[in-house]
Amino acid sequence: MQNLKPRRRKSSKKHYASLCYLCSMLKTTLINAIEAGAAQLLHFFDGTFSISNKEGINNLVTEADHAAEKAIIEVIKQDYPDHFILSEESGAIPSTSEYKWIIDPIDGTVNFANGIPLCCVSIGLEKSGEMILGAVYNPILREFYFAQKGFGATLNEKMIRVSTKANVSNSCLVTGFPYTYLDEKNGPLEIFEKLIRKGIPVRRLGSAAMDLCWVAAGRFDGFYEHKLQPWDSAAGSLIVEEAGGRVTDFKGNYFSPHQERIIATNRIIHDELAGIVNGAELMEVTVYE
Repeated sequence: MQNLKPRRRKSSKKHYASLCYLCSMLKTTLINAIEAGAAQLLHFFDGTFSISNKEGINNLVTEADHAAEKAIIEVIKQDYPDHFILSEESGAIPSTSEYKWIIDPIDGTVNFANGIPLCCVSIGLEKSGEMILGAVYNPILREFYFAQKGFGATLNEKMIRVSTKANVSNSCLVTGFPYTYLDEKNGPLEIFEKLIRKGIPVRRLGSAAMDLCWVAAGRFDGFYEHKLQPWDSAAGSLIVEEAGGRVTDFKGNYFSPHQERIIATNRIIHDELAGIVNGAELMEVTVYE
C-alpha cells in the first residue's frame, strides 16, 4: 500500500498537467475563432450587406452572419477537424467527438442590421455534455468576456462578479421575447407586465449572450427568457456561473444550453425571480427612495 501512494500521486499530477495543456490549446483556438468572427462583424457593421428572413417576422440572417460563421468554423476545423460543431446558420456538423463547439456568429442580428452596437460573437465549448469554455466578444464596444470552468470569469482580462442585490423589487432585470410569441400562462408579456407594473426596470437588449454577460458583470441582477437556442446561452451561461451567479431552467433545475428556458441571476434573488416567472407575486419589500 505504501508503494502505491507515490505512483497514484504522480499519475494525478501528470493527468492534471495534461488537462491544463489541453485547455490552453482549446482556449487559444477559441480566442482565434472568436476574433475571426468579430473581424467579419466589424467589416460589415454600418456597411452594405444582404439580409434575408428566417421563421418569424424580423428573425433575420445577414451576409455578415454567414461570413462570420465561415471564418469561425475554418479556425476550429484547422485545429480540431474531428470535433462536433453546432452553429446557428449551418446547424450541426456532427462527429463522435466528446467536444462540441456551440457557435452564434452574430448574436443580436436585428441590432446589427440596424446599426445598433449591441451585438456580439458567442462561442461555447462543451465536453461530454458540460460547458468548459465560453467567450462572448462585442468588438464594437470592445468587450471580451471569457470563462473557463472552475477558473472564474473575466471582462477584458479583469475578473468580474455578479451583483449583490438582495431582492427582485430593488433589481434591474433583463429579458427577451421569442420571434414566434408563446401565448401561454406566465408567458413573456404576462411576466413582463407583472414586473413593470411594480416599477421594476426590465430591459431588452436584443442579445441573450450580452444579457448573460451583463448579469455576470453585475450590470443586471437577473435575466430570464422563455425560448432560446443552444448558441444563445452556451457561452454566457458558463460566464455567469463562473462570475458567482446561478443559472437554471424555470423550475430551478440544472441548466443545459440544449433546453429553451433560462433564469440567470446573482444567485441571491434567484429563487424569488424563479417564483415570479412561475406565477408567484412579488415579495413586499422596502424599495429605494
